[in-house]
Amino acid sequence: MRARWLAIALCLLPFAATATGIPGLIVGQASVIDGDTIEIHGQRIRLEGIDAPESNQVCEAKGKRDVACGRDAAWFLADMIGRQTVYCSQTGTDRYRRLLADCEVAGRNIGDAMVRSGHALAYRRYSTRHVAAEDAAKAAKAGMWAYDFLPPWEWRALEKLPGR
Repeated sequence: MRARWLAIALCLLPFAATATGIPGLIVGQASVIDGDTIEIHGQRIRLEGIDAPESNQVCEAKGKRDVACGRDAAWFLADMIGRQTVYCSQTGTDRYRRLLADCEVAGRNIGDAMVRSGHALAYRRYSTRHVAAEDAAKAAKAGMWAYDFLPPWEWRALEKLPGR
């Protein structure tokens, strides 16, 4: 299915300056909002099945200075995308009305690359698609796995506690 969307998008690339005209397909240059959210043509897109640390979230480095893992996730995503064309296939909408989508750049699934590099976690609450990538990142101590960290969903819950 993804290959079909990609083939259609490639055919329409010369006409894709603002939108493809194909429902559920968004193509263009992306701006990075954070480690799991991008924007194409003014449309916020949440990467399906992953959860990256929040922008101000830090990871604890044992005996060393803490690492800004949320910032690092956003930078990794920005470096991966660069100014290349991003292809997103909408899979739904989240509770914040952002599009949920599987996105690719240069033939590489962005969500899988974020998890495999240790800059995001598989968001098992919604999908098990990226679990193997997370297992590989954990075994390699890649990205966040080199530090002590709270999963982003736990960190967000703690930040909402009174007095924080």
